[in-house]
This record gives sequence, C-alpha cells and structure tokens, in this order.
Amino acid sequence: MIDTLIKNGLVIDGSGSPGYYASVLISGEQVHLIRGAVPDIQVGRVIDAAGLVVCPGFIDLHSHAGLTILGNPHHDQKERQGVTTELVGIDGITQAPFKNQEELHRYIWLDSGLNGYPPMPADWLTVADYLGKYDNSVAINVAYILGNNPVRIWSVGWNDIPATSKQIIEMQSIVRESMEEGAWGLSTGLDYEPGAYADTDELVALCETTARMGGFYHTHTRSDLKVNGVLAPFEEAVEIGRRSDCPVHLTHFRQGVQGVGSHLDYLGLVENAREDGMDVTFDCYTYPYSGTSLVINFPKWSKDGGPERLMQALKDAEDRKRLKKEIPLDVLENSWLTNFNLDHNKKYDGNLLISTAEDRNQDPWDAMFDLMIEENLGISMVGLGTNSATLPAFVSHPYGMIASDAILFGEYPNPRSYGCFPIVLAEFVRAEKHLRLPEAIRKMTSFPAQRLGIPDRGLLKDGFKADIVVFNPDTVKTHASFKNPKQYPVGIDYVIVNGKIVIENQINTGALPGRALRNNRPKT
Repeated sequence: MIDTLIKNGLVIDGSGSPGYYASVLISGEQVHLIRGAVPDIQVGRVIDAAGLVVCPGFIDLHSHAGLTILGNPHHDQKERQGVTTELVGIDGITQAPFKNQEELHRYIWLDSGLNGYPPMPADWLTVADYLGKYDNSVAINVAYILGNNPVRIWSVGWNDIPATSKQIIEMQSIVRESMEEGAWGLSTGLDYEPGAYADTDELVALCETTARMGGFYHTHTRSDLKVNGVLAPFEEAVEIGRRSDCPVHLTHFRQGVQGVGSHLDYLGLVENAREDGMDVTFDCYTYPYSGTSLVINFPKWSKDGGPERLMQALKDAEDRKRLKKEIPLDVLENSWLTNFNLDHNKKYDGNLLISTAEDRNQDPWDAMFDLMIEENLGISMVGLGTNSATLPAFVSHPYGMIASDAILFGEYPNPRSYGCFPIVLAEFVRAEKHLRLPEAIRKMTSFPAQRLGIPDRGLLKDGFKADIVVFNPDTVKTHASFKNPKQYPVGIDYVIVNGKIVIENQINTGALPGRALRNNRPKT
C-alpha cells in the first residue's frame, strides 16, 4: 500500500535539473516517482499539488537548535520553513562528549547565550547517548558534528595553554570515537573559548583524523587573524584542509563590511582552492544581520579557566576597568540585545545596549556587565554584520549553500530564525532573479546532503528517504523582519519528514518522526 500520493505537482528533484511533472509516491519512509498515469493502486492519502512545487526537504548546515529542540520538539520556526534536517554542533560548540556532568554543565553555562539550556537536566556524556535524545522525539532529523571545544576541555582543560603531543593524540582518539558514534566531522568556532585556544598545528592533527574517518572540517574562522589581512582567517582554514587532506566548509561566509576587502576576493579564495584540487565549500545566511552571544565580545583572558573566571571578571573592579579599555563599544552600538529571562529585565529585549544603559542610568559597559551577571551570561545579540549589497553574490555562488545560523530563543531573535529559507525562494529567486529555482533548491537540498555525506536524502529519487516540501512558487514569502522577527512564512503548504506529514496546509500536525542521522561513511 502507498501511504501518500502527491499528484499534479512540478517536481524539482534537488539535482539542479529543470522541473518535470510526476507523481510522488510515499511508501513507509521511501519515495517513488511515476511519470504519466498512476496505476490503480490503494493509496492512504492523496495530496493534489496542482500549481505547486514538490522538492526535497531543506537541509540547514548551521543550526543552534541542539538543545532547544529538545524542549520544543515540534520546532515550528524551522519546520514551517521547509527544513527537514539540521546540522547541530557547529561553531565548535557541542554538548558531547564530556568526562563528567560537572564539565558538561559548565560548558552549557558558558555557551547559554548561543545555544540555551536543555529543558531537562543534561544526563548524557557520550555522543551516542546524546544522539539518542533525538530519536523519535523531534519533528525533524538532526545530524551532529563534533566541536573542538569539548575535545579540548577533555584533554587540555579550560585554560589558554598549548596542547602537548600526548594531549593531541588523546584528542585524536576522541575525534575517532565520536565519529564512530555518529558525528559527521569536526567543527570549530575559533572566536569561542576554550576551542579558540587551539593553534593551527593542533587543528591540522584533529582534521587528519577527521579525514581518515570520512568526515569534513566545518569552521567559524579565527577573526583575530584579520590583523594580517581580511582574508587571513579563511586562509588559515584552507591551510588546515590542505595540510590534513580534509574537506573544508567555511560557515556563515560573507563580506562583513562594505569597503573592507572585496567580495570577489572572498569568493576567489574558494575558487582558487578548488582549482588547486581542494574540496572547499561554504554556506551563507540570507539576511544582513549577524547574531551571537555577548560572551564573544569579552577578551580571551577573561574566560581563561572557564565561565567562573568570566563571572569573576564581571564582578571585580580592576577587571572591569580593564574590560572597559578592551571592549570597543562600536562593535555593539548597532546591535540589539535579546534573551532575557528575569522578569525585570525582559523590557530590554530588542533594545540597543546604549538605550538599555540610559534606562538603567549606567554607562554602557557597566550596564552590560551587570546584565551579564544578572542573566548568568545567557544574553544574545543581533546586529548588522553583512554587506547587503554583496550578499546576493554569496547566495548565488555555485560553491555556496544556504544555512540559517539561527539562535532560536529570545523575544527579538535574528529574523533569519524564521525566514532564512523562504526568503531565498521569494526574493533571491522570484523577485530579484539572482538564482533560477532548480539551482536554489539544489543549494538547500542535495548540495548540503553531499557535503555531509548523507547517501539517501537531498534528492527526490526512487528509494530515497521521503523528506519533502510542497510550496507555492508564486506566493511563498517570509514576513520575518528586523521589527517583527517572529513571523512564520506563508506559501509552504506541506512538509514531510521520513514519510510523515509534519506541516499540513501550513499547520503543524504534531507528528514527531525525526531522528538522529548517524555517520556511516567508510573509514580509511
């Protein structure tokens, strides 16, 4: 018996090829396609997709949902965008493996402004146990990449010291074991401590193991290197890939500020690496706003030792004086704050730091320091972080994919948390014609599946998994904006995960068919 028949729709299969009309049959978790007349078969459910596009589910290669989805398993913000698989563990920030619960909880605390807290006590330590939390308990699929932060905490600790050769060997062993348990590669966020304390040689060694295990290197690059030139952070990433023979993926890749370098230089770096025989790709988000935690603005010395050291620096008079000298306000002047949990602070959600300081009758630094203490480090920030004039060049580039980099909490999150994928269809394709629709869909489906190494998703193809989006190409649109970020898209009628309908007529069905997708790539 066929569980679901989708008929009369324009099938755009995710390969980049032009669409064609066909019937899509779903049997269990698998897809079958029939051109022409459908034989007389028993069907449980028929969806008439006349005037609609039927394509593979979208894959988000940069998600901060690893903990929040456990508390919000229906995951409306992303599900209603057509996302059926997300990669978590990016920016070097992952919640496994750890030696003990204390270290895990300390790390969740330090990272709380970016990934939040789990809804229940974190009771796992291994990658295998952590991935088990997702199986048949969330609406979409979750893929996991290992961050170098817990790897370094395990072997080196929380301090800014070089790793010994013995510690590097131990870290390589952790990478191998984590990938055997299902991780798809190694991620770094080289502006987030303590992973930021790793030098290039250490990362090369970890990537050598990653490559042997069939994985790839997913990196938020090291901004400190910009003193050597605007491309220096990305040049380090390419060097790591070249020396380790590991595929490289540059995440949230874009020109940050107009006039600082040329966007052609950024894209040329990727093109040149590929011409040299390297496997280098990138992703970019589709709004001109950046987003991160306030913790990232604090100098390395203030976090040397872990979250307790930062709390001490925030409270100590001499440390505060030093912080005021080292944290430039121009980084924050156009950023708004979000994710306040205390009732008396919630009025600041969505406000600029300057206006918040005025309301508190404090200078901006003291306001920020005191709020960080009150909110236990968990404040996020959103601001202008991309040259909007050159963003289309990154979105449309053949070696680039789409990824949200979305923080999914706070009353004023980045609008890409709700609109990253539909804005591609509505604006970059339909309105501005930077991309043809089949190519846009390829960049959100088969290309990220290829990057991950998932063998049976990302295409509408016989025998592949039934992760499917049905949308109206003429009406699909996002309403998420700076002023109103928490707005769901329209025009995405159906979303199907593992053969089960999770969005029907733009409404969540309550189904939870998602699971952890574990790496089973061949090892060498």
